[in-house]
Amino acid sequence: MAKTAIERVRMARANNRPTGKDYIDNLFEGFFELHGDRQFGDDPAIVGGVAFLEGRPVTVVAIEKGHGVRERMSRNFGAPNPEGYRKAMRLMRQAEKFGRPVVCFVDTSGAYCGIEAEERGQGEAIAQSITTMLSLRVPALSLLIGEGGSGGALALAAGDEVWMLENAIYSVISPEGCASILWKDASRAADAAESLRLTAEDALGFGVVERVIPEKELGRESFYQSLKEALSGKITELAALDPDERLQKRAERFRKIGAY
Repeated sequence: MAKTAIERVRMARANNRPTGKDYIDNLFEGFFELHGDRQFGDDPAIVGGVAFLEGRPVTVVAIEKGHGVRERMSRNFGAPNPEGYRKAMRLMRQAEKFGRPVVCFVDTSGAYCGIEAEERGQGEAIAQSITTMLSLRVPALSLLIGEGGSGGALALAAGDEVWMLENAIYSVISPEGCASILWKDASRAADAAESLRLTAEDALGFGVVERVIPEKELGRESFYQSLKEALSGKITELAALDPDERLQKRAERFRKIGAY
C-alpha cells in the first residue's frame, strides 16, 4: 500500500533514521574531519572533511542531526548556522583546488532562523553556498537522506545530480509551517503535505532529482555497499567530462528546473 505524504514526512524525521555521519562512516574510508569557517567558528550541524571512496579522494560535507537528545542538541538538531555553510564553502573550494569530487548529504528541516544567525548573514551564506556549488569545476553530487527543507537544504544541493532516498522529503517549507500560513491551523499538516508534493516520487517526476534510492535495506551493509558502488560509478562518469561541459550541464539542469 502506497504511503501518504505525511507518512513520508514522519519517516524522514524518524529518530532511528541514519544521519549524515552514519553515511560517512559506512561509505568512505579514512575520513579526516576539518573544522571552522575561518571567520567566526565551527558549526557542529555540518560535518565535513576529506575521505576515500573506493580509493578515490573526495571531499564530503554532511548536515548532521545526531542521535539521542544530547547529541541532537549539540548539533542544533541539524539546523546549520552561517558558519556551517561557510565551512562547507571552504571545503568545496579546497576540493576544487586539489581536484577532489564533492559529495554532500542533506538532512535538515531548514537553516537556523535565530536572530544571531541572521546577524551573521544567514541569507548571504546560503546564497553564496549555492553559487559556490554551481561554479565548482569538479564533480559534485548531493543526496537528500532525510528532510530537505527550504534554502537550508538547497545550499548543499546544487550539484551535477541530486539523489533522494525513497522516504526522504524535499520542500520549500514544512507541512506544519505551510498549514499555519494557509489555514492558520498547523494541525492540517497532512493536507499541506499532500499539496506541497514533497515526496521523492514527486521530485523525480518534476526533474528535481535524478535518482530515488530504495530503502528496503536502509542501514544494512548491503544498502551502503550498493550506494557506494552507485556513487563511485557516477563520480567516474562525471569526472570523464570536460569541466566546461560539466559546468554547462549543471547550469542547464537548474535553469530547466527554474523554468518548470
